[in-house]
Amino acid sequence: MKDILKKLRKYEIRIRKALNSHMQGDYHSIFKGSGLEYDDIRSYQYGDDIRTIDWNVSAKGQGTFVKTFREEKEQNVFLILDVSASQEIGTKGRQKMDISKEISALLAMSAIKENSQVGLICFSDQKEKYVKPGKGMKHSFSLVNEIFKLVPQSKKTALSKAFRFTNQLLKKKSIVILISDFIDEDYQHDLKGLAHKHDLIAIHISDIRETRFPNLGIIPIEDKESGRTLWRNTSSREFRKILDQTHGQKQADLEQFCKRNQTDYIKIQTDEDYVPKLIKMFKVRNKAGKSG
Repeated sequence: MKDILKKLRKYEIRIRKALNSHMQGDYHSIFKGSGLEYDDIRSYQYGDDIRTIDWNVSAKGQGTFVKTFREEKEQNVFLILDVSASQEIGTKGRQKMDISKEISALLAMSAIKENSQVGLICFSDQKEKYVKPGKGMKHSFSLVNEIFKLVPQSKKTALSKAFRFTNQLLKKKSIVILISDFIDEDYQHDLKGLAHKHDLIAIHISDIRETRFPNLGIIPIEDKESGRTLWRNTSSREFRKILDQTHGQKQADLEQFCKRNQTDYIKIQTDEDYVPKLIKMFKVRNKAGKSG
């Protein structure tokens, strides 16, 4: 655990240094942009986000009015971590599960350092672990420990269940960070509900083996979630087509879905340094100052 913490602290320092050098002036929060609460109303001005229009007030016929918000000093951050068996793909120490856990722990530590309330749910097709939101260094170490010691009870996936659980649990608008390989079906409706209620960040973890499979002829392939062994001709055109449809097209669809629903999306491969991508995302969030 000491080695893990040392590695995560080094990554956190890289992120903060990069943000502070990019955003000149005062220190900028990694998690800037979503801790907003209602403040007042004012007349609509050209360029205002139509989602901020107060329809009840505007309906009185005195003009169009928008709600104004002020940024809260304390952010609420909630992590959703996919720990289903499909995450167990990749080289030793660099499986999707390993990278997902590292990123979850890194972001939890960073958020707590900014005095945020941080909570966690680890899920498969059931709730594997829930950590109530808290703050402080003791809570930070507890979260990291829970993430890395977890051994899931189920191998299956049910993204919709995790999204519904989170939506029912969180009564206050929060920054919700979802870390998953998104290998599942029919979860978009519940993901949309989560995105509309909260400031959602989707971190898509993938492995090169899912899109670039070598031509090995007919070989046995294990389905991690069902445990079944399937024989497939990896050299056939049909297999290549299915591989592209399953991962390539679904990844493109997910990215477009996130754009339509004001969700920050980044894709991270298990064989790459993920810190630069996290830095880029936080730079964009600081610059945009998302107001949800």
